[in-house]
Formats: sequence, structure tokens, C-alpha cells
Amino acid sequence: MTTMKSVRTGGVGKIDVVDVERPAPGPRDVLVKIRACGICGTDVTFLHMGGMPARAHLGGNLVSVALGHEPAGEIVEVGADVTDLKAGDRVVVNPQDAPTGIIGCGGRYGGMSEYLLIENAVVGRSVAVFPDTVPFDVASLNEPMAVSRHAVNRAEAEPGDKVVVFGAGPIGLGAAIWLKLRGVEHVVVVDVVPGRLEKALAVGADAVIDSSEEDVTARLTELHGQSTNALGQPRPGTDIYIDAAGAAAVFNTVVANAKWHARLVMVAVQKKGTEIDLGGMLRSELTLVASQGYPTEIFEVTPELVEHHERFEKLISHRVPFAEAGRAFELTLTPGAAEKVVVTFDE
Repeated sequence: MTTMKSVRTGGVGKIDVVDVERPAPGPRDVLVKIRACGICGTDVTFLHMGGMPARAHLGGNLVSVALGHEPAGEIVEVGADVTDLKAGDRVVVNPQDAPTGIIGCGGRYGGMSEYLLIENAVVGRSVAVFPDTVPFDVASLNEPMAVSRHAVNRAEAEPGDKVVVFGAGPIGLGAAIWLKLRGVEHVVVVDVVPGRLEKALAVGADAVIDSSEEDVTARLTELHGQSTNALGQPRPGTDIYIDAAGAAAVFNTVVANAKWHARLVMVAVQKKGTEIDLGGMLRSELTLVASQGYPTEIFEVTPELVEHHERFEKLISHRVPFAEAGRAFELTLTPGAAEKVVVTFDE
């Protein structure tokens, strides 16, 4: 049996690097040698829990899961019936297409492994090929940038809109990039960490607000002009709010500042429930739009990620070799220690 190393959830706050059998591709599969894999907030959630809740019929207990759903790599073996892929192709992966369960999120396989089996491999459905002009670590951003793209698509932002993004993590910064590439007139990013706000400006945001130091209402009014809600009460002229932070304070701030017919796109997982000021929403006729995953965007983003890869590369804060996977996950578990950690694999 040929083995490989793979990362799974261990105890609470811990990973296990285990030896498992290296999968062999069937006629319609390909085997990918992983070259980079990002760590996501979902991975951190699994680590905080010490696993993933099993299905109800299994008793609902936590089970260990293979981690990693942001992989990029190189095809090394191709099944006999696969005609549109070949060994040497550099690919990014759609983790949700795997028939044995979502890659890295409860499925049989995880992308934080030396090799990954792509079952029923089809270009444009399960994988997309990218050129060697793009480093593997940047290519691994394809999946989270699809999440950001879906939020921007849900926002239906147009060039004349004035938009504010709350949260300057990878998803929020990705949204800011997509908004500017779409030609949106003015994009503001709000956060409480100065380094994140500097990065927001570096990737193209027009302005930033440190909400721990500045009056958000006053700054948005200064940047976007003054408008009103349905009752004529003064409000900033912001058209679209994107919540990539998931804090109750963000939701309340939006409701308090929304002008008539403003839109709020919620892409962050809400960390805690909050009482919603429904009266405030009514007074602004605020439209709340939820944004989950990437129903169509997983490979919609790939050509632009390729074209603008130097811009997206700025989102990566740490690159950690697979031999130090434990340190990589420790960084992500430590608040404020890292923004976007990508684990890299030896060639």
C-alpha cells in the first residue's frame, strides 16, 4: 500500500497529521499532487469543536474530518476515460462537486493532503486549469474568492454605486477587489485592525474607516454624501453594505445608517444572534440579501484571478510548509496572528 500524509481534526484546537492510503484514480478520475492549500475560517470552526457533527442518524457526535477545501495542485495520474485533462495540468478544484462529499468539509477526502483524488473529473465542473504564470499559493485563493464574488454578484453592484465592506479579512478584501474590477465608483472598507486597513488600500479600496477610532456615520457621510431614509431622516449616501465580519455591531450599524432602498449583503457567518431593529429596516426599506457559498462562481473567478494574480497575492499573509502544518493551524487559531495562511507543499 502506498501511503501519503493528510491532515485531519484532532482534539479541540488540534490537528492530526496521519498516514493514509494514497487513492488510485478510476477510469473517470484524476489524481492531483497538492502544491498549496489555504486555511479557511470553516477549518478553524471544526478545530474549535474538535471535529464535525455527524449526521443525526449517527447520534450527532463529533467525528474527525479530513481538512482542506482550498487546494491547488498538479495532475499526476489520469484515468483512462478522461480526455480533457492530462498529467502536468495545474488545476484548482471545486470541493462541492465530489460525489463522496464536500472536499475538506465532511467528505471522504481533504485538500490538506499530499495527494487528492478528483472523482469524475471534468473541466469546468470539478476542476479548472490555470497557467504556470500563476503561483500555486495564489491559485489556492480561487475557492474563497468565489465566495467573495458571489457576495458581489448578490449585491448587484453597478459602477455608480457607493459601497462599504465591513471586515477586511480575505472575504471582505476579495469583495473589495471584485467591486473595483467591476468598475464600482467608490468602495470603503471598515475594520478595527490598522494592518488590515492598510492592505485594503493596497488592493484598491478607495477609503478605509477604523471603526474603533472613527465615527462611521460621519465618515460615510463625508465620503458618500448625505441622503435620507423613508422618513426623511439624514443618512449617509451609501447604496450597498456588505457584511464580511459577522459581528452584531455591524448589522446594527448598517440598520442605523441605511438610506432609503439601501441593500445589505450578509456573507459572513454570524457569530452570535442579535436582536434586529426591524423598525429601522422598515424606515429605510432596507433589503437584506444572504450570500452563501458559490452556486456558479467557483470557476467564474478563475480567469480574472489569473489576470490579476499579483493583486490577489497581497491577501496572503503567511506561507507555511506542510511539514509545519501544526504551526500553520496554530496561526489561524490565534486571534490577530495571521490573515490568510496558505500551506505549501514541496515540489
